[in-house]
Amino acid sequence: MSPGKFITFEGGEGAGKSTQAKYLADYLEQQGFKVILTREPGGSPGAELIRNLLVTGGADKWSAEAELLLMYAARADHWQKRIHPALDQGYWVVCDRFADSSVAYQGYGRGLDLDFLNLLYKKTVGDRNPDRTYVFDIAPHKGLGRAAHRFIDGNKNEDRFESFDLSFHERVHQGFLTIAQQNQGRCLMVDANQSIQQIQDLIRQDICSYL
Repeated sequence: MSPGKFITFEGGEGAGKSTQAKYLADYLEQQGFKVILTREPGGSPGAELIRNLLVTGGADKWSAEAELLLMYAARADHWQKRIHPALDQGYWVVCDRFADSSVAYQGYGRGLDLDFLNLLYKKTVGDRNPDRTYVFDIAPHKGLGRAAHRFIDGNKNEDRFESFDLSFHERVHQGFLTIAQQNQGRCLMVDANQSIQQIQDLIRQDICSYL
């Protein structure tokens, strides 16, 4: 059995990646592939419990170090119980956020040591990287505005990261730009100012090289 492909969607708040992750998962299923659509933090029962701790409450609820370790506790459970087994069984795994978000948010945003983050990744995931990562690029102030509208109809409690100040989100944004620049073979920058249809078309065209 051929191993599955691991596709991740990354970017700041309100970039539209969650919508596009779902569209891609639906498209791949239409092409006859076995697909799992998942997310981080979360994606497994244990990780979803940790997600609730991370995305609710105020910005100062957790120290940067505690936040990172909670993220990786969730990731370890998610990877071991869902992502890795699915890939071994030939599934395409489409994940809304993965480890690049930890680098951007807890590394660049919160100022934690990037070497320590890399060590956590190696201990948790090993040498397996996503096959393709779509990094959604949008100005932080614009993305936060979109996110605010999203919470009108969604879960108003899951807004902890949106409550961080703009300078934090600007550092996160720069982190994602740096990640994309340093991993050009894996990452594709997506202009999130485009229409939903334009972005969907771009991703479908790109993913064809992996089919």
